[in-house]
Amino acid sequence: MRTDVGTDRRGLQVTNLVKHFPVKRGLPWSRPDTYVRAVDDISFDVKPHETVSLVGESGCGKTTTAKLVLRLEDPTSGRISFGGKDINMSRGADLRDYRASVQAVFQDPGSSMNPRMRAKDIISEPLFINQGMPRRQREERASELLEAVGLERSLRDDYPHEFSGGMRQRLAVARALSLSPSLIVLDEPVSALDVSIRAQIMNLLKDLQERLGVAYLLVAHDLATVRYLSHRLIVMYLGEIVEAGPAEVVFTNPLHPYTQALISAALPARPGEESAGVILSGDLPSPTNPPPGCRFHTRCPVAFDRCREEKPALRELTPGQKAACHLY
Repeated sequence: MRTDVGTDRRGLQVTNLVKHFPVKRGLPWSRPDTYVRAVDDISFDVKPHETVSLVGESGCGKTTTAKLVLRLEDPTSGRISFGGKDINMSRGADLRDYRASVQAVFQDPGSSMNPRMRAKDIISEPLFINQGMPRRQREERASELLEAVGLERSLRDDYPHEFSGGMRQRLAVARALSLSPSLIVLDEPVSALDVSIRAQIMNLLKDLQERLGVAYLLVAHDLATVRYLSHRLIVMYLGEIVEAGPAEVVFTNPLHPYTQALISAALPARPGEESAGVILSGDLPSPTNPPPGCRFHTRCPVAFDRCREEKPALRELTPGQKAACHLY
């Protein structure tokens, strides 16, 4: 059974990425009154074969970052490169190659599937659009991919509404694999599923990565999912990266007060473990007018005067682990 991913193992590089959304209160053609700073000068990479996770509260910029990587939004400034090529400058064949190499699996697979298409057509449609593959070959490839994600070949003639939630997510994964991508963006891939089904999908994603070598950019709020799947972790707050490093290192030794609060708010990883009990006060500040200095200082339990005046740099504090905090 052919379930290979393409041999091109190119990584993703994000450099000084910025996305500001204009806010207009007057006429549609008037100049913006202000901007929502959804993503504000972030840099990271995703190496071949690894999983990098973006975590943070709603409004931190992680989903916007994923949309920028998928070219569903255009950046205000900065660079996203794949295989050394700037994807926002790509046109024609280069753009088609990028779209084939970088696929996505979303939170609600049902909303991204045509209810009038059979499973085999949902999976094989990208093969016709991108490669012009003959129908017989497309249907055989669809059957192979159904088996690769743990579904029976006999289901290839069924419609999406005939699948359970977990089966639809497997179908979405099969579709994402159809063009043999190097990178898959996972946007909350298990949050809409029952707990027992979540574990099955997470194990499937891990197994596929081990067998096929595909890389994942995971956007999620469930830290248990993130810890299980991730090699590296990026913590975002109000459009900026406040901490980044190997996932297990960050989970066991979080440096930034915001990361400590996020992890302490999650359920313990093992029975009997006690949480650090870090409690944040206040709400997330407005992304249209972020606080000066460290953006987290308005909620930080250990902030001092320097935090209110000077923006901390993201620096390497332990091997491979970076944090943007004046405490260090």
